[in-house]
Amino acid sequence: MAGWNADTAAGPLGAGTVTLVEGSSFCISSPNGDINAEHPHGLFVQDARILSGWSLTVDDRPLEPLAAEIKEPYRALFVGRVTRSDGYADSTLLVERLREVGAGIQEQVTVRNYSPEPTECVIALSVEADFADLFEVKEARIQRRWDETRKADRDMLTIQAVWQDITKGMDVHVTGADITEDAVVYRVSLPARGYWSTVLTVLPSNEGAAAAFVHPDRDGLSPRDQRRREWVAKIPVLQMGNRSIERTLRRSYDDLGALRIEDPNHSDRVVVAAGAPWFMTLFGRDSLWASVMAMPVDPSLALGTLQTLADRQGTVVDQMTEEEPGKILHEVRLDVSSGLSLGGKSNYYGSIDATPLFLMVLGAVSRWGFAKETIAALLPHADRALEWILKYGDRDSDGFVEYERLNDQGLINQGWKDSWDGINFADGTLAEPPIALCEVQAYVYVAYLSRAWLAYDTGDTALGNELADRAAKLKKQFNEQFWMPERGYYAIALDGKKRQVDACASNMGHCLLQGLIDEDKAPQVAERLMSPEMFSGWGVRTLASDMGAYNPASYHNGSVWPHDNAIVAAGLLRYGFIAEAQQIATGILDAAEYSDGRLPELFCGFSREQLAVPVPYPTACSPQAWAATAPIQLVTSLMRYDPVVSAGGVWMDPVLPESYGQLHITNAPLGGSRVTIDIADSVPSVQGLPEGMTFHRGHRPWMSELVEQAAQRRAEARSQEVPKGQ
Repeated sequence: MAGWNADTAAGPLGAGTVTLVEGSSFCISSPNGDINAEHPHGLFVQDARILSGWSLTVDDRPLEPLAAEIKEPYRALFVGRVTRSDGYADSTLLVERLREVGAGIQEQVTVRNYSPEPTECVIALSVEADFADLFEVKEARIQRRWDETRKADRDMLTIQAVWQDITKGMDVHVTGADITEDAVVYRVSLPARGYWSTVLTVLPSNEGAAAAFVHPDRDGLSPRDQRRREWVAKIPVLQMGNRSIERTLRRSYDDLGALRIEDPNHSDRVVVAAGAPWFMTLFGRDSLWASVMAMPVDPSLALGTLQTLADRQGTVVDQMTEEEPGKILHEVRLDVSSGLSLGGKSNYYGSIDATPLFLMVLGAVSRWGFAKETIAALLPHADRALEWILKYGDRDSDGFVEYERLNDQGLINQGWKDSWDGINFADGTLAEPPIALCEVQAYVYVAYLSRAWLAYDTGDTALGNELADRAAKLKKQFNEQFWMPERGYYAIALDGKKRQVDACASNMGHCLLQGLIDEDKAPQVAERLMSPEMFSGWGVRTLASDMGAYNPASYHNGSVWPHDNAIVAAGLLRYGFIAEAQQIATGILDAAEYSDGRLPELFCGFSREQLAVPVPYPTACSPQAWAATAPIQLVTSLMRYDPVVSAGGVWMDPVLPESYGQLHITNAPLGGSRVTIDIADSVPSVQGLPEGMTFHRGHRPWMSELVEQAAQRRAEARSQEVPKGQ
């Protein structure tokens, strides 16, 4: 199976797995700190596993895990004890492993002797490196065999490997050890109730990598700590009456900070990677959604994501990568994984929704006060994206955007539910392409509106009118062809024969958020989304439990996704369903309590009445970008907080549940300034607004309303113009 066409879920990582992440590097290990090659563990840098085995023994005995605590997303402390040979008495030797991930890993190993007698022991760390590509590890299909050479020096073990014309390497830096070609060995004398400690560093063999670890600043902070300190200084400081929700939001901020990666060609641009462990790279859909949901925390992430995607926008027709002129990519891969899949290309474009989402996010960014020239530089890319929607997205000119993969190695389904069985009829039958997803039409709708608003803003009334008309036509056509009155909800899609794919799925909640759904149909949609078949008690399921393909432990057919629920809740609020949105938000935020405040990519769809705790999905990514930003979106939606800097206003009309308590936010970014937000007893206030901005308590303006207002202003301005010659 080729890389791009891989099942989106990986094999089990093993019980108690610990994942650390920093930028595009991540490390997966067992709860005692060991990296085991029989699991998809490892230290991954730039999509390649440079360390596949890393096991610590004391006198040839493994460590029994006692605790594994993540201090920061990139640092964890593992505590274990040495198993005794007799298996009865308590061990007097405890081992601490403080691990930090960056350009590689740095690990401080401390062995403590709690015996009243001195003791001697042999501490060994075995080292394996297979340089496997991320896809190979994820799918347990190691294809390449590297020609490997090892060199043991006085203070370093070097492993070099060659495959075809590609060379990779890894160095283990140590002091005071006996180094063999397979392991690093320390012979230690421990005093009574004393300890011994050392530091090891594992780095890819590239110039400058070592310096990234070995030179802390004058405050003793590592580069990861410095980067985190800079991130914390620029994001809002939050205090909330409900300490549990406050902890979840703070965890979201931390994870979002760790998932930031720099554009290698533009160090000033920061984008959001999709998630650990398998998607630590730029994704079109995921990065766009995550960055727009994170706007109240750092709007520059959305701008950097747009700029980086714009640089990689499609220019040619390529059947293998599914690239097309104007199309926004699905994912970027950094290692040779692309050589195993699609003809050596690093960009894959098999996404039906990334292109309209690009326009949606550009519209959102334009509301947050970035310089006009910054937005103007992206308009040519927006217009190319529009051309793609009309020429390639809507291939049969029926008014809807649909997908069908261009080769048998591409993704079968190309919306956000991109597993092979993710789109099905009520009886469980799989939908056949070309497939027009309901939520994609909603994204196209808001794409038209976003570009129309930008057109009116620059005085291009003709383009604004054309796109506003397209949006209105699409809304009418959608409600005629996707609505199923006998069922009281919208089809998830139209299939290749233009039949309604009649499964009841969460996708229609995305249509609520974009305003595509007719007002008279919204109450039935809300009722269905909150029915026992859809709402598990923790959140809205991806597929109703009375559907033929329902499986609570599936990836897309009955599971609960936090980001999906954040979008659905925001959509319900748009149509005035406050209690329902509060119920979803509370369920999702309650679920976060069972995973130390960090929401996973998804969890199983079992009813809260059946199982009193949310059931983890075995291979869910964590941390994951749009799961990390879901709590931000949920709380922002309930604040009903929205700025339109270009219109000189910020709107807020909070409906936070009483159980959330009071909210106090400082250092919140807005229009180049920093504001303070307070909500007490549902009464909002904002201090420090930029000059010329006004605070409004009440209904926030949606993009459709902004377009209507802009068109009206242009029309009024034209009517007041004095004709030439008068």
